[in-house]
Amino acid sequence: MSKPVFYTFGGSVWAAVPELAIRELGYPSDAIDIRILNLLEAENFEPKFLNINEHGTLPTLLANGETYKTTKEVLNYLIDHAPKPAGKASGTDLIEKVHEAKADPNFAFLLARNDEELQAKIGGKQGFPYLYITNRQNKLKSVTNAPGADAHAKFYEAKQTGDALAQKLYGEVATEEEKATYFKISTEHWVNLRAFILSDLPGYLPESGFIGGERPGEDDFHLGGWLARIVACTGGSDINALAGDAALGKSVPEKLVAYWKTWSGRESWKEVYADGLH
Repeated sequence: MSKPVFYTFGGSVWAAVPELAIRELGYPSDAIDIRILNLLEAENFEPKFLNINEHGTLPTLLANGETYKTTKEVLNYLIDHAPKPAGKASGTDLIEKVHEAKADPNFAFLLARNDEELQAKIGGKQGFPYLYITNRQNKLKSVTNAPGADAHAKFYEAKQTGDALAQKLYGEVATEEEKATYFKISTEHWVNLRAFILSDLPGYLPESGFIGGERPGEDDFHLGGWLARIVACTGGSDINALAGDAALGKSVPEKLVAYWKTWSGRESWKEVYADGLH
């Protein structure tokens, strides 16, 4: 039987979830064929990958003749076939919560609440958000003429129109009205994130350890990846970076600080985020 094939990228928030799980669940280093798909270069828009996952998303896993196309599907496969058991399942709706649009960690990465924040993310046309948006659009312009692209015409059309406002902002051609709209949407997103972190999230967390107990469980893998991205969006490397005025504007809940320490002390975490949070 052939090895599972796992498509991932070091800057992907959701691919980090199975990355953590592979290490925590005892998979040998040669058990899974790891293939890097560079999202910064929009390699996920290539027809050959869309033939595998028509959504063009990571993580993606091929195993036993099946294709697993969402974070939850990939993680569940890894847990079900793991050499070591995961922590206990919590039975909560936390996984659904962190994948809701109002908690979207990918938009948290691209949002801008004012001109200063926008310019910081453009970073003299070298900022990661700027390059991400720009390279996606450049890829869309070139790939639509590639062999096999016709089969994915609707996908390409949706991508060209779906990021229209962000494209204008990061391309520095947005009108003042368009900028105001984006700033408003971005501000509302942080309001939602702040409310979730301060009011909702502590109720899911234990006093110590993982939600899954001594070992991380399904909820923990999803939440760990989500938290890493949200902290990364502050420019910090530790959970207390969220205390800044641009994020929570107050102290991070004690349960969340303890939970972060539990995750960040694991070898799996140190390996996945060796080059920084993402």
